[in-house]
Amino acid sequence: MIRNRAALAASPAHEVALDCIEAAVDAAAPAVATRSAIKRDGATLTIGEATYDLDSYSDVVVVGGGKATGGVTRALESILGDAISSGHIVVKQAADTDTVRSSVGDHPLPSDRNVEATTDILDAVDDADEDTLVLFVLTGGASALLSAPAGELTLDDLQTTTDRLLSGGVPIGEINAVRKHLSDLKGGQIARRAAPATVAGLLLSDVVGNDLSTIGSGPSVPDETTYEDALAVFDRYDLTPPPAVRKHLEAGRDGEIPETPFPDDPAFDRVTNLLVGDNATALEAAADVAREAGYEPLVLTSRLRGEAREVAKPLVAIAEEATAAGTPVQPPAVLLAGGETTVTVTGDSGQGGPNQEFVLSGALAHDGDAVIAAVDTDGEDGSSDVAGAVADTSVVDDRERARDALLANDAGSYLSEAGATIETGPTGTNVNDVAVIVVPDPDA
Repeated sequence: MIRNRAALAASPAHEVALDCIEAAVDAAAPAVATRSAIKRDGATLTIGEATYDLDSYSDVVVVGGGKATGGVTRALESILGDAISSGHIVVKQAADTDTVRSSVGDHPLPSDRNVEATTDILDAVDDADEDTLVLFVLTGGASALLSAPAGELTLDDLQTTTDRLLSGGVPIGEINAVRKHLSDLKGGQIARRAAPATVAGLLLSDVVGNDLSTIGSGPSVPDETTYEDALAVFDRYDLTPPPAVRKHLEAGRDGEIPETPFPDDPAFDRVTNLLVGDNATALEAAADVAREAGYEPLVLTSRLRGEAREVAKPLVAIAEEATAAGTPVQPPAVLLAGGETTVTVTGDSGQGGPNQEFVLSGALAHDGDAVIAAVDTDGEDGSSDVAGAVADTSVVDDRERARDALLANDAGSYLSEAGATIETGPTGTNVNDVAVIVVPDPDA
């Protein structure tokens, strides 16, 4: 999986870190997660704890979007076979699907082809009736890939808004509160449009805490945020929305546009949503690999969040405590954490995403011989084409230059030159970031 693994395996500790990363990504593979959650026995389809009699439906339609949606859809096709009538998904990388049409879109900013494909999906949902079973597949990246500008908003309005929110270090939950109120399908609106059809949402989580309404901006899930909440995001982070966006949000706040559907909306009477995989799944697999290698694993959290360069510091401090005092875990050990860190961009032309900033900051802060690694499980760290990085303190031998790179949001350039970036290519899954800190035995 890691294309440049041989060049990165500088020590046994590096090897363990890379093994943990590969295990984490493998465990989150959408096909694996889907087959463990969905079964078919004749005409009975079981999704989690819910069952569906396929003979009761005249049509079974698969729609959705996200970076890992292709893998989920292929698994559904293998499970359901010719029971699937039709469908359409939007993905970032081409997906080899059979009955279900697959369109390639753009991420992280929405594009014309995203809007075109989403329009077709909405047409299919609008055509659904009470005899239709809609399998709605949603994975990380769907907030951009499923794009349907609301009202008189334009694609440029969505692109500009998304870019400002991402560059402003706004957490994903608050970004999605805005997205829901600029869209014709997010924030529960796919459920509203599909009614009275039966809808089964299949969600692969890329958000901290697995809030279903935040994953992909929750098209099939009730929304408890409001237009006023969306406006408050811009005020809180001192960001300026495009004029048309502000006008639209203010119109919604003033009651001129209907709110997204709340939990008591009858649109959800025939809707169920199932979480088929998440960051914890990846961390558990990494812990198993660490244990098999003779290291004591400790999962610190699957809810990591905050500025990447700041979040790294307490984690390497825990590694130092383990080395010095044997707490909270006795070395040799592997500390594991997952979640979604952010980067507030201040540099003009730097390279690298939050995982690379995490690793470079951790290496600069660390006083020991631990190996620090972090990746985005989708294989793309921020807007860069590498998954993340792996390093120990030897990588920052020129500390002044390393600090300058970090301050300029240019961790990617520095780590690439040092031969520390991890290259996987798109992995086909997306369950947030995974951080691995390997703490060797100090007496070995």
